[in-house]
Amino acid sequence: MSSYKKPGSIYSKGFIQSVNAALEGVVHTLKSERNMRLHFLAGFLVLIAGVYVDLSAVEFMLLCFAVTFVLVSEMFNTAIEYSVDLINAEYHPLAKVVKDIAAGAVFVSVVNAAIVGYILLLRRTGWRPDGVFIRIKQSPWHLSLIALLAVIGLVLLIKVLRGEKQLLRGGMPSGHSAVAFAVWAAVSFVSANALVSMMVFFLAVLVAKSRMVNSIHTLWEVIAGGALGALVTLLVFQLLS
Repeated sequence: MSSYKKPGSIYSKGFIQSVNAALEGVVHTLKSERNMRLHFLAGFLVLIAGVYVDLSAVEFMLLCFAVTFVLVSEMFNTAIEYSVDLINAEYHPLAKVVKDIAAGAVFVSVVNAAIVGYILLLRRTGWRPDGVFIRIKQSPWHLSLIALLAVIGLVLLIKVLRGEKQLLRGGMPSGHSAVAFAVWAAVSFVSANALVSMMVFFLAVLVAKSRMVNSIHTLWEVIAGGALGALVTLLVFQLLS
């Protein structure tokens, strides 16, 4: 019995290509599924809140698992819907049952996440919505984390909107430069030491230069990334501190 074999080139993908293929699947789901975008945003905010209320390591792991479970369930739901439509484009009662079961799995995961979030977050904050923002303003570490996450999120968003083929390598803007200069800006705010600030700035410049030396980014991509990282960090510290 003959077996079907895929071309060898498919199996010769490197690690970066495999990661990019996986990210393309995530990006496609985010672009095509409104529920996935809502779940992703809600999960992002919940994890940030978990950091602010000082959850223990075990509690934060449980929260991460609950959020990830929702996102993975939504992605499986999308994959199942595409598979069913590919096999049978016409309406079929069993196809509806399969899609309903997949959607039900997502619903169960959302209920689980809501229960976990209630137990870990709302009870910890004592039903005071302003408690989270007070913790943010009192902790430079939290502000630095927000700034870095915002910078990374904006870099990926810009690359997605520009239609970049690879999100982790090359393209406008330079993600490495953005993160490097975001770290410089955060360290400058937290330390308030000119010498420390200059040393970190020098390291950020070296990171940016390495991206150009290796022909991964152009000068303008590096400048755009550095400016984005520094400005977003400055904005976060100015608004929340």
